[in-house]
Amino acid sequence: MKPFDSPDKTIGNLKAASAGNLIAAAADIALVIDRKGVVKDVAFTSDDLAASFGTEWVGESWLDIVTPESRKKAQDLLEPSTNGKPMRWRQVNHALDDQPDVPVRYTSVSLGSAGKVLVLGQDLRPQAAQQQRIMEAQAAMEREYERLRHAETRYRAVFQVSSEAVLIVDAATQRVVEANPVASQFLANGTKAISGRHFSDLFSDATSAAAKESLVSAQTMPRVEGVPVESAHGNKRLSMSVSLVRQSRSAYFLVRLSTQGSAANAADLVGRSNVLKAIDQLPDGLVIVDKDRRIMMANPSFLELCELAQESQVKGEPVERWLGRVSVDVDVLLAHVREHGATRRFSTVVRGEYGGRSDVEISAVHISGQEAPYYALSLRQLEVQAARKADAEKQLPRSVEQLTKLVGRVPLKELVRETTDIVERLCIEAALDLTSGNRASAAEMLGLSRQSFYVKLRRHGLGELDGTEHEID
Repeated sequence: MKPFDSPDKTIGNLKAASAGNLIAAAADIALVIDRKGVVKDVAFTSDDLAASFGTEWVGESWLDIVTPESRKKAQDLLEPSTNGKPMRWRQVNHALDDQPDVPVRYTSVSLGSAGKVLVLGQDLRPQAAQQQRIMEAQAAMEREYERLRHAETRYRAVFQVSSEAVLIVDAATQRVVEANPVASQFLANGTKAISGRHFSDLFSDATSAAAKESLVSAQTMPRVEGVPVESAHGNKRLSMSVSLVRQSRSAYFLVRLSTQGSAANAADLVGRSNVLKAIDQLPDGLVIVDKDRRIMMANPSFLELCELAQESQVKGEPVERWLGRVSVDVDVLLAHVREHGATRRFSTVVRGEYGGRSDVEISAVHISGQEAPYYALSLRQLEVQAARKADAEKQLPRSVEQLTKLVGRVPLKELVRETTDIVERLCIEAALDLTSGNRASAAEMLGLSRQSFYVKLRRHGLGELDGTEHEID
C-alpha cells in the first residue's frame, strides 16, 4: 500500500458523514466493529449487494456472521496494527440461507483511541464465477483431448493388427502417408518402409497405370473395388479397393489390398480375427447384421447395452429386438445407409432385456461383400447430461403457457381440445424428424393409416401436400 504523501493538505479534515460516504464508495462492504467484536454499523456499495446478503448484521457478533472455518482469520482482522496502516487482505466466507458460501476479501484499519475497527471487504463472487468458468472450460478441453486420444489409440490398434493391407495416400501428392505391416509385406517384402514413396512406384510397370487410374476414379465414385494390380517386385498379385476420405481441408485415399481370390466375405468377417480382438476392447458398441437384419457379430459393449452376457444370445436374432424405439427406426436407418452408403449420428435407443433403455447415437456403413452385403453399426452411448440437455432443448411452444393462463376463463372442454392439438402436432413433427421427412414411415411410427396421417398433416399445416396423398412416398 502507498498512502497519500500529504493528506492534511490535499484532503483536509473530513466530517464523519463525508468519511462514511467515501468508505462506502471505496469498498463493496464496510463494517465498523467495536472492541467486543460487535458490528456497530455496516455499509454496502450498492442496494443489490445489500439485498443479496439479505441479513441485518448490526448488533451481531462479527465472528457469528462468518463460517466456522473463517473465524480464525476474522479474529485476526479485529487486531489491526495501531500505526494507521491496514493489515494484509484475508479471505473470509459468509454462510447465507439456501445459497453457497459467499467469499469476501477483507482488510481492517484501527479507528484510533475509540477502540473500534473499520473492516473493508471486496466481494469475490465475480472472480469466483470467472474461475469456475475457466475450470469448466479446461475440464471440457481435457475430456475432449482424452476422447480424441482414445479414438486415435483405437484407430492405431485396428490399423496395425489388421490382417488386410491398408495404405493411406495423400490425394494431392499421391504419396503414401501411412502403411500397416501387412502392406509393407505385400509391396516390399517387409524389407523397408514404404511411407513417403509415390503410390505408382509400389506396383509393376504393367499395372502402375491401372493403380493411378483407380485413384482418379475414386474422386468421383463412392469407391473403386476389385482393381487387379501386381507389386513392384512382381511376386504378389493383388486386388485393390480405393475410397476417398476427407479430413478438414485435405483429402486422402484409403487403399485396401488383398491377395486375389482370398477376399474375406461376411462370414470370414464374423470370425475371431485379430481385428475383431481389437474391436472387442472398444468402449462403443459394434454390431454387424446381414441383409435380413439378423445379427452376425456383436462386441461386448453392445451386449452390455442389451443387458446380455454371451454373444450367442444375440447371434441370428433380428437387431430390432433391441434397437430402436419402434421397428420403423431400423427401417429408416438401414434405408438411409443403403441409399447413401453410410450415415452418422442417428439418434435412437437400445432396449435391454431387463427393461433398461440407453440413448445412443449410431454411425453405420453398408458393405457390399462378394457373397452378400452386410451392415456395420457403431453405437455410442450418450451421457446422461447430454441426454438431459437434448431433452431440455425440446421445449413446448409458448402456446402451452398461454393455455394454462386460460384456466378459469375458458371451459375445460375447449382447453383439452387445444392441448390435444398441440401434443398431436408435436408428435407428428417428432415422427417426421426421426424419419427424415418420410411420411409413410412417420405414419407407421405413430400407428396411423396413411390417409389419416395426411388428414392431420393438412389440418396442422405441416409439409406441402399436392393432392397425391394416396400415393406412396
